[in-house]
Amino acid sequence: MFLRMFIKKAVKMNTAFIFYASLVLVGVSAVIMRVIEPETFPTLFEAVWWVMTTVTTVGYGDYYPVSVGGRIYAMFLYIIGIGLIGVVIGKFVDGFAELKKRREEGKLPYQGQNHIVIIGWSQKASYAVAEIIESEKCEIVIIDKLPKAPVIEEYIHYIQGDAAEEEVLRNADITNAKAVLVFSDDTIHDSLLADGKSLIIASSIERMSTDIHTTVEIKKEEHIKNFTHVQVDEFVLSHEAVSRMAVRSAFTKGIAGIYSQLLSRGHGDNLYEIFVHANWHTYREAFDALLQEGATLIADGNRMDINRRLDEPISEEAKLLVICDKAVYEKLKGKEWAG
Repeated sequence: MFLRMFIKKAVKMNTAFIFYASLVLVGVSAVIMRVIEPETFPTLFEAVWWVMTTVTTVGYGDYYPVSVGGRIYAMFLYIIGIGLIGVVIGKFVDGFAELKKRREEGKLPYQGQNHIVIIGWSQKASYAVAEIIESEKCEIVIIDKLPKAPVIEEYIHYIQGDAAEEEVLRNADITNAKAVLVFSDDTIHDSLLADGKSLIIASSIERMSTDIHTTVEIKKEEHIKNFTHVQVDEFVLSHEAVSRMAVRSAFTKGIAGIYSQLLSRGHGDNLYEIFVHANWHTYREAFDALLQEGATLIADGNRMDINRRLDEPISEEAKLLVICDKAVYEKLKGKEWAG
């Protein structure tokens, strides 16, 4: 009865107090046993060892009290020490469980850098997560209002809340992120309202970090002009892009397969970024060098007129885009073509 009451009161005590009380109990008990039985416990370490194996119920039996006084104190440890340490272990287990629960509910701030933030969970966002994992395997932070994380993985962190709020973006460590993908809210059927929400989110991101690369999905192309005061780097048309690709495939058979292959890293030749090599002075030099390795240079950033600019000098900040398979790309990285 006494032990049960003690444990109930201990459970209600402050965790820090219980932890320090346990340390004091172990330390004091070790000193007491060292004083009572100096021959059994020749050093303080042996006494601490015996106390720890006793209160954790391990009981190796290599050390044990032989005197009446030592055994009486051992009985005290059986009653008080084991119960106290049991409460400490229970609180540690509860703490880990609470931590896991808070992580699943998106209530733990993310701390990291060079991660990709995905705003708005949907089927499209799930495809984006799979593509990121296939491409770079970097850390991913998802922001949404779902009650629990849509994906439970070690490298995927969930933040619950409104992405237009500064605190939520701060919890996602937006200032240290590598890129942000803002997906259109599929629950809003009015394209004007959906793109308006994306505009507010993009404005909130810009207010906190003007350097981050931001890609926004919009439902109508004519709404892009409304983003002119916001530094959005890329726009993706959600429904119009699919419709246009379908029309192109009707006139040019097989073109849809080319689009799909370039958009996905799953198979075949894909689009990769290659930074400027120190030995390349013109686009022609870069084009010829990459072609010999099995890669085709097609663009510098969003400019696809490389074939008309072959003799122009390349700036050190240029972002060259090539088409090749993954094996060639890995070979190019191994030869330090990226700089």
